Amino acid sequence: MANVQIIVGSVLGASEYVADALAEKLRECQHEVDIHLEPDANEIARHDHWIICSSTHGAGDFPDNIQRFATQLNQLKLDPLPFCVIALGDSSYDTFCEAGNKLHQLMLKSGAKPQTDVFEIDVLQHPIPEDVAVEWLAQHHPLMVDKNP
Repeated sequence: MANVQIIVGSVLGASEYVADALAEKLRECQHEVDIHLEPDANEIARHDHWIICSSTHGAGDFPDNIQRFATQLNQLKLDPLPFCVIALGDSSYDTFCEAGNKLHQLMLKSGAKPQTDVFEIDVLQHPIPEDVAVEWLAQHHPLMVDKNP
């Protein structure tokens, strides 16, 4: 099975809950999973699958704990690293899911290969975002499709 690195950008904890739920689902399918709450791109295995799970803070900003990671992405070559982004946001703001979309663009610029489009979760529609994230993972992520227990 695969090794998966889940990189978390969180302010109030919702992205952490999503990461924990994703990790549980992935482990059920025999994947190895590490979660990074203070991610350092230079210390995360580059031969694994990356799932970036981030909320948006303020006016489209990155959460404090993932700002260094985002800056590091500008200096890395990650070809052919497979990745996907799960973005959490509140659709009542005009910067809905902006941090997640910015992270997706930074990963593309680094040469990483997207496995899916950005999956945006509106916390107004899904007050328990981990449920919809796990459902999406099971139905759309290449590591999970046709492998659900």
